[in-house]
Amino acid sequence: MRRHRRAKIVATLGPSSTDASMVRALFETGVDVFRLNFSHGSHAEHRARHALVRAVEAEVGRPIGILVDLQGPKLRIGTFRGGEAALARGQRFTLALGDAPGDGSGVGVPHPQVFEALLPGAEVLLDDGKVRLAVIDCGPDRAETEVVTPGVLSDRKGLNLPGVTLPIDAVTAKDRDDLAFALGLGVDWVALSFVQGPEDIAAARRLVPHDVAIVTKLEKPRALDCLEEIVALSDAIMVARGDLGVELAPEDVPAAQKRIVRAARGAGKPVVIATQMLDSMMNAPAPTRAEASDVATAVYDGADALMLSGESAAGRYPREATAMMNRIIERVEHDDAYRRHVHWQQQDPEATSADAITAAARQVAETLDAASIVTYTTSGSTALRAARERPPAPILVLTPNLGTARRLALLWGVHCIHTEDATGFTDMVEKACAHALDSGHAAPGARIVITAGVPFGTPGTTNALRIARVGGAREKTGTRA
Repeated sequence: MRRHRRAKIVATLGPSSTDASMVRALFETGVDVFRLNFSHGSHAEHRARHALVRAVEAEVGRPIGILVDLQGPKLRIGTFRGGEAALARGQRFTLALGDAPGDGSGVGVPHPQVFEALLPGAEVLLDDGKVRLAVIDCGPDRAETEVVTPGVLSDRKGLNLPGVTLPIDAVTAKDRDDLAFALGLGVDWVALSFVQGPEDIAAARRLVPHDVAIVTKLEKPRALDCLEEIVALSDAIMVARGDLGVELAPEDVPAAQKRIVRAARGAGKPVVIATQMLDSMMNAPAPTRAEASDVATAVYDGADALMLSGESAAGRYPREATAMMNRIIERVEHDDAYRRHVHWQQQDPEATSADAITAAARQVAETLDAASIVTYTTSGSTALRAARERPPAPILVLTPNLGTARRLALLWGVHCIHTEDATGFTDMVEKACAHALDSGHAAPGARIVITAGVPFGTPGTTNALRIARVGGAREKTGTRA
């Protein structure tokens, strides 16, 4: 089942998408990677959803990625005696360490790290920024604040401290338990929440095996201060605009998004744009024009994937939301201006044989108007290089490693096939031509460009390029670096 687009779609499974027919429908309407959000649901529910995805994968014969999103440390206030409290502008409001029920004069906060980090003049955001407090005085177990933005607070609303680095681990005890469970299922990607700096990714690396990739969610403005270091340590990046937008001013989020996309693309790392992309389709069968433009902008910027959250997990129209996102991506990628937008920040290849061969493959494919670029890979590194080039031809990836094929489902322009590795040059060309023909990536007589590593089956040795004609003799014997 060939996709006629390059950017991928990630969809979250939830109450609206828990039966086999819906998961199959979501895949058929465009989903490439399914997300399990461990902020909600039980292990039993996630096990069942994981099994549904793997059943669909077996039915369609195409590798499908599964991404687990860890909750991370969530800071929340405690409860109120009456369930809620109304705060007026200018009034004093006390935050006190502990779980004692609060009232209109103050509320408990069960996180000692909050008081360790607070300083006079700091800002405290409650309930996704709907209520804002300014810290007047603070100590190890309490903070006196003034209400800047009034509102009604109810039990256990979220708490954010913009511009403050919290002395808290990105991976909580719950996350460790969830991670062990997810790894036992055999997931392909792990999304790491609440990343404040490179040290958080390094800590997660010690818990995640090498054959499972890490997506770093950028949702804390402090992380932008060390963006390049974070990108370098990550396997992929997610622009988590919902949480990022709580601590950043709304007008600053678009610029931050573009900066993150540029950094990820420059490093050759996949980048996912997430949160509220088609939010109105939670309750409506069609998006707003602004949402359609938002999705289109992410595609024009060259994002590898776009993500549906509540739209597919809890909305009334999960299938329609996926189909709409698929149509918007296809429409943008058929725009004459799309290629110019995608290539304006094209990075020069590194001085390695693998980069030189991959860059040459893109140039040859453009010159010959090749039907596709066929890439052999074991670890996936060759496919990452090929996608970084953003070639006009689709990238057909052949790999003997099913885990690699599933992970690469997130990658721009890549169609993965799990197959045996080539045994020699003749077998390499014959397999590439056969798979390009069978998958619909080339018609009889069309030319394809093939890259591989010799000796075959050795990771990190991309050093050969061939041009072949599907259904006919090889046009050239090719080059070998």
